Amino acid sequence: MDLGLKGLNAIVTGGSKGIGRRAADIFADEGANVSICARNLAEVNEAATSLAAKGVKSLGRTVDVGDKSSLDNWVKESARALGGIDIVVANVSALAVEDNEDAWKAGFDVDMMHTVRVVNAALPYLEKSNHGAIVIVSSVSGREVDFTGPAYGAFKAALVHYAQRMAFQLAAKNIRVNSVSPGNTYFKGGVWEHIEKNIPDLFAQALALNPTGRMATLEEIGRSIVFLASPASSFTMGTNLVIDGALTRGVQL
Repeated sequence: MDLGLKGLNAIVTGGSKGIGRRAADIFADEGANVSICARNLAEVNEAATSLAAKGVKSLGRTVDVGDKSSLDNWVKESARALGGIDIVVANVSALAVEDNEDAWKAGFDVDMMHTVRVVNAALPYLEKSNHGAIVIVSSVSGREVDFTGPAYGAFKAALVHYAQRMAFQLAAKNIRVNSVSPGNTYFKGGVWEHIEKNIPDLFAQALALNPTGRMATLEEIGRSIVFLASPASSFTMGTNLVIDGALTRGVQL
């Protein structure tokens, strides 16, 4: 299937590794120009170089997404470098799973406000696009009470609500907004590999909860993000796509 992404311009926060990196790679494979940001300079440079090698325009910058000025500047620079913005993927999480005030602050500054700010900063460019799309990465932890902390789940739920609100608000401007809620996703260097090595009992508990007997792959999450963002999904708005291998039991109405 041709997703219609060739020549479009996508920006991805947290695009140097994990889910964000895989989504960025797939965008580039489909012919989209891609700008990414993350905190680690070496990882950002490697990712941007790899994206450019696919024959598309690419940009990579180190950004603290909790800093509004830094995030705004990256969005503006991305628009200049790529020639506009058609797609926004808000992917960064503080992964604040503790039960304390620091977790609430980190979740608000990073998960919630980085999403709001990147959307707001990109809106002037999305309004000029014929294929404006926003995909917000939430989590199944926003759908049910699980072993993560209260702040993490609360902000993931808030992101889905925010996406639904913005979908309604921006539909008349031909800007689509959707969210994805991945289940546990395993990849080298990721949080679940760390848990597997250092907290094996928790890893075994989490694995046992999924009837498939495994966790999601980056490919499975990345392709879902890219499809939702693409013109091939042009009438999908306000959807929260749960990608969890039947991990969660709640009925999504």
